[in-house]
Amino acid sequence: MAKVIDMAGAVAKLSDGMSLMIGGFMGCGNAHHLVQAIIDAGLTDLTMISNDAAMPGYGVAKLVEHRRLKRLITSHVGLNPEVGAQMNAGELEVELVPQGTLVERIRSGGAGLGGVLTPTGIGTPVADGKPVITLDGRDYLLEKPLRADVALINGYRIDPDGNVWYKGDARNFNPVMATAADLVIAEADHLVGRGEIPPEDVVTPGVFVDYVVMGGAL
Repeated sequence: MAKVIDMAGAVAKLSDGMSLMIGGFMGCGNAHHLVQAIIDAGLTDLTMISNDAAMPGYGVAKLVEHRRLKRLITSHVGLNPEVGAQMNAGELEVELVPQGTLVERIRSGGAGLGGVLTPTGIGTPVADGKPVITLDGRDYLLEKPLRADVALINGYRIDPDGNVWYKGDARNFNPVMATAADLVIAEADHLVGRGEIPPEDVVTPGVFVDYVVMGGAL
């Protein structure tokens, strides 16, 4: 199957109401061109699972500012005041998850596990309504796995088979999200030929990636 498609073809695979995982942090490592294409296509009522909500005018923050989200599952929103404004107005449902718990929930979703046990959140509002399991005299929350309809990831170099190499900390959350969605679309900063990424440098193997789109420099 040919994995390299154009941006219009990628967006055609998305629809209103979908759940999207989008990798990165503070906009670094976001699939910026796919985010803009979603806005241009008018998609709405989306659930976004992301490490954070980025900063105003940058990356996934645009989905918040253009009011394309009905729900946000994330670990950090402090850099994006629009999240708080929409949340307080009852226009956006926000689930705040401790960062380590968030990535473990995604990891367990990708691994087919039933969830993860963590002491993080015990005795705080994070624990409200969640099962508590006691092991060896210590209480743990049972945090359920997270999956999404689609993961939008970004890599610095991607080959036509979908093998991905990330540059620096731009890999943030991208590799784990690639394992936990029904459909994975990878945006390439640089689309390279087969064999140009040494096998030992591949971080996300192409078996996890369904489609590749060319992003390029912002």
